[in-house]
Formats: sequence, C-alpha cells, structure tokens
Amino acid sequence: MPWLNPLPALFLAARLGAGDPLPPLPQPPTPAVTPKYTELDPATGLHMTGTPQRIDLAGYRLRVTGKVLHPLALRYDDLRRMPRLTSREVIACRGYFEDYANWAGCALTAVLDRAEPRPAARQLELVSADGYRTTVTLQEARSGYAFLAYEWEGKALPVLHGFPVKASFPGLPGNKWVKWLVEIRVE
Repeated sequence: MPWLNPLPALFLAARLGAGDPLPPLPQPPTPAVTPKYTELDPATGLHMTGTPQRIDLAGYRLRVTGKVLHPLALRYDDLRRMPRLTSREVIACRGYFEDYANWAGCALTAVLDRAEPRPAARQLELVSADGYRTTVTLQEARSGYAFLAYEWEGKALPVLHGFPVKASFPGLPGNKWVKWLVEIRVE
C-alpha cells in the first residue's frame, strides 16, 4: 500500500526507576490561534487535525480498560518512567499531507504488558479527549513499532498536536495516530 510509512528506526533509552527524578517537561502553552483543519501550524510545521484539548497534568490518567487482567490508570510520569523510545517518523494523511518529525515516548507493548490483555482480545479502541475514536488490531499495537509519544523535537508534545500523549503507529495512516489520548480500550 503506497500510503504506508517505511518501518521506523526506534531507539531505546535507559529505563528510569520508580524513585528516580524525572527531568522537567513543562506543560506547553495553548497557542493563541488554532489553524483550521489540515492547515499548517506555523509554530511546529505540522498540520492541524482534531479539536485541541487543554488537559491538566495533575488529573491526567491514561486508562487501559476492557479485556485486560489488570485495568490501569497511568499518570503522565508513569509513562515517562517506562523505557523511552525515540524515532523520526512521517505522519501520512493520504491526500492531505505528510509531516515529518522526531518523537519520543514509551512502547505501547510496555503498557499492554502491564495490563495483560485476555486471550480473547483482538483489537484496541483508542479514545481521544476530543471524542475521536479509532481501532487498531492487537497485532498492530504489539508490532514493536507502536508507541505513546509524549515528546516532539525534544520538548513536551505541543497542545495542538496531542499533549500530553499521542498514540503513534508508524506504518499506519495518520488517522490512527490519536491525539489527546485518554483511554485504550482492549476489545
């Protein structure tokens, strides 16, 4: 399929322990102007999709629910303490744009391993704070390339592009890269 991205080069960094201090990653400001759908964001050079959400880190939890042995409610720093991946990726929205950027986050497999999907699980429904939902197969989620991005170009993910967490699926179209991720429902 021509819209598929080539498989990424993911780089794994050292894992932080539960008591290790995390480097600060300040909450990004909300921009004064939001570009229209698929317009270029001049601050990042990325195209805008979705309805920007302002999510307070103090109350943020990424819930992992559904057909799992251990439902989870992960804080932002819980994700940042997992092994860190970095990758240069293209987000391709066929017929609209291709955006290239450096992303960092944790492997989706690390989160799924903690939750332990039940044998009957076949897919994930990804839920955004703006109400957007999409699904990926459990096989796609466990590909080794899927990750939960919380950084863009070495900084906290911009508000317009998914802060605090964006699901990243290299090789899949951009509509699978869910911004403002608040729930992963295992089905």
